[in-house]
Amino acid sequence: MFHISGNGWIWTKDWSESDNAEPAIVYFRKTIKFAELPKEMLVKVSADSRYKLYVNGSLIEVGPLKGDRQVWYYDELDLVPYLKQGTNVFAAIVLRYPTIHGKGSHSIFRTETPGFYLKGYVNNQYDIACRQEFMADGTWRTKRAKNIKIISENPFFAPLQILEKASGDDGAFRFMDEEFEDDTWGEAMEYNDFTIPKAVSPGNLTARSIPYLYRTKRNFNEVYCIRKSIFPKNSWESMLCGESAVTIPAHSNEVIEISAGEETTGFLTLILAKGKAADIKILTSECYAYDSPDQGNIMRLPKKGDRTDCKDGTLFGFVDEYEVLGAGTEQRPEIYEPFWFRTFRFIQLEISTREEPLTIQGFHYTETGYPIEMKTQVKTSDRSLEGVWDISARTLKRCMHETYEDCPFYEQLQYAMDSRNQILYTYAVSADDRLARKCMDDFRRSQRYDGMINCSYPCYGPNIIPGFSIYYIGMVYDHMMYFGDRELVRAHMPAIWGILNYFDNSINEMGLVGKTGGLNIKDRYWSFIDWTKEWNETSGVPRATLQGPITMESLLYILGLTYASGLAAFIGETGLSEGFRERACRIREAVNKYCRGSSGMYQDGPGVEEYSQHCQVFAVLTDTVAIGEGKKYLLETLEHTEAYAQCSVAMMFYLYRAIEKCGVYEKTDELWNTWRVMVSKNLTTCEEDPVNSRSDCHAWGALALYELPSAVLGVKPSKPGYEAVLIAPAVGYFQWAEGDVITPKGMIHVKWNVAGGERLLKVAVPDSVKMELVFPKELEGWDITVNGEPAKK
Repeated sequence: MFHISGNGWIWTKDWSESDNAEPAIVYFRKTIKFAELPKEMLVKVSADSRYKLYVNGSLIEVGPLKGDRQVWYYDELDLVPYLKQGTNVFAAIVLRYPTIHGKGSHSIFRTETPGFYLKGYVNNQYDIACRQEFMADGTWRTKRAKNIKIISENPFFAPLQILEKASGDDGAFRFMDEEFEDDTWGEAMEYNDFTIPKAVSPGNLTARSIPYLYRTKRNFNEVYCIRKSIFPKNSWESMLCGESAVTIPAHSNEVIEISAGEETTGFLTLILAKGKAADIKILTSECYAYDSPDQGNIMRLPKKGDRTDCKDGTLFGFVDEYEVLGAGTEQRPEIYEPFWFRTFRFIQLEISTREEPLTIQGFHYTETGYPIEMKTQVKTSDRSLEGVWDISARTLKRCMHETYEDCPFYEQLQYAMDSRNQILYTYAVSADDRLARKCMDDFRRSQRYDGMINCSYPCYGPNIIPGFSIYYIGMVYDHMMYFGDRELVRAHMPAIWGILNYFDNSINEMGLVGKTGGLNIKDRYWSFIDWTKEWNETSGVPRATLQGPITMESLLYILGLTYASGLAAFIGETGLSEGFRERACRIREAVNKYCRGSSGMYQDGPGVEEYSQHCQVFAVLTDTVAIGEGKKYLLETLEHTEAYAQCSVAMMFYLYRAIEKCGVYEKTDELWNTWRVMVSKNLTTCEEDPVNSRSDCHAWGALALYELPSAVLGVKPSKPGYEAVLIAPAVGYFQWAEGDVITPKGMIHVKWNVAGGERLLKVAVPDSVKMELVFPKELEGWDITVNGEPAKK
């Protein structure tokens, strides 16, 4: 007979089926007295959907890591550093998203069972036998936070669902304090193993797979603009740096705009005293912008220029609203912290007091993100790229949290196309593959019955872009080249096989990939390629889709087959590798037969007289066209930009690869103008694209992080696992370049110079770094030294 007992999962008893229709915040609390400090206290913590755990008022952790129906993560936390003799208060705030897709964050899974999980042990000795179980159970107290409503950021497309309309709650005021009386709170309801089975989420708990995000307290940089205030700028800035408070009289209205100095992500904290019923609006914004005649679009996008123009521009963004309880004092202030981190460069505070004056004792943020260590450093003869490198590094950092993210401000979704680039940027500057491993595992788990993976994942709802599946295969190939992990490749091969079979099953009578999808929303799948202006009306899909299949999907299939062939060979599956190569050859033949115009250039669709830079780029990258011929077509699109749809920022990585492969790297000088303009417009991160300029921080734009070390310095893996390194500088328009490039094997220093007719290349590799150095034939005639000695050729 089964013994049914608590398992560490609890929830509030006053929960009904109707409560599953809206997001909810629930508080949990437990006090324990320790006569002496425990020697050990280790707990596992999780929640459906999100938790914040506190001990004696200190925030311990935020989680769990984003999972899905197959994997639900827990965090293992050491609580001893936060304990004290006497009464200890354990508290949690849980954000529960409903199972209705549009009512919760798109990137956060939830199940039919809301809950908070905590289970571990406490030990007053160093003897394992003395450990006592400690877990969330019916002795915990709980309260619904009915004063906080989670609201949508947009009526049409709202993937975040994090904004709050809140008010102070006297039933939970400073509930983490020891003195708080929780008599009015209810007893927690315990779940058991039947209500939360261990075979499915959230019961199938899995240890966290990446490092904890960092959290660093920051003060705002300055008061950037005062719209309406009786106080001078220095009074507000004294408050922001914690030197003094600002007391706003009753029946007043104040509007100030604050700068963090750069775009960042962090948890906001507002510290208040008195001011009952005062209303505070916190607008978080990426930049100053201007009203746009096109603001009727569903995203309500403003027009952007100088991101710091507070004179003619206004702040556009998202608003949290808080009504002050008024119970705070100088010694025991009222604190408002929105649950989720916010993305911002500027913040507008609008404060309206009622019958009481309101004292603002402080306003700061706690910056958070993935703890990436950027080790690679590069300098070149083009000084303008120093600013580009700076905004690129910040962009990558701001788009790394529990997953890679397309943009932290609008979506916080991990897209396969974006993430493939981000992973390469991460390898190039840090040689850290931990978030990349999780990313690949996420996408593998998203695979559908037909072989397709979700274009973004974790994602609560389905969203398929067929071509994005190929970028996932690219991720696995890249990891093979950098790290050489055969077990990882073997784990992903079944998913890769399924993707390629989907495309193979889509082959039409011409031998091309047939019409797999089409326009966003209107068709079953979205055949997105790029946000280029020529394709705006077709939602980023070549207009050839209106007449049939698009050439790009055949080219992407060839690319995926090529990657898969290399992966199969790496794990000893030579027959499979050859089969993939043969399939790629057949598709190349079909593309060359049906998708070329009279000039030889590649059409956007078979027989469709529309041309894009994209098809010429991928024809080069997939060896569908000979290099000499492909170079001619590529140069045609670079020199006659108005005649061809151009690669936007999203596709620049692949454009640069084709340019490098064709040996015309000098053409990148003009292309870098896209980023030089970003710097001139005072961006601190890379914008999504210059066409719509929706997001000011979009990770696919951090191209310089790969380009300068891997192309300009030329440091790339030549064999899987970096067993051999290729040193092949793409000189282009540069006169010299120098830097330290981190690899999984260690640091490599490269310095080259072609100024004044010289052709010098110096490479320094520590003795501890064991790898073969490979120099391409293009460097014949160069003076090459390795660790001060002439290189072996």
